[in-house]
Amino acid sequence: MSDRELYCDTCEGVQPFEAPPCVDGHGVDCPELVCVGCGTALLIATFAFRAPRLDARRPGRSTPHRRAA
Repeated sequence: MSDRELYCDTCEGVQPFEAPPCVDGHGVDCPELVCVGCGTALLIATFAFRAPRLDARRPGRSTPHRRAA
């Protein structure tokens, strides 16, 4: 198990977090962490996504995707 110190909302402070035994095969890189103090679980997002660009001509609407001819 790996240890990390993160802020725990339940404990209202910085606490050590551990990665529990991972059944998905992630090992020490498992995105699931558990607070040692209270048992609150966290899931660390390990992916990035692209936010849509807003169209300046029409506020609140995204720009349509363009394709090459």
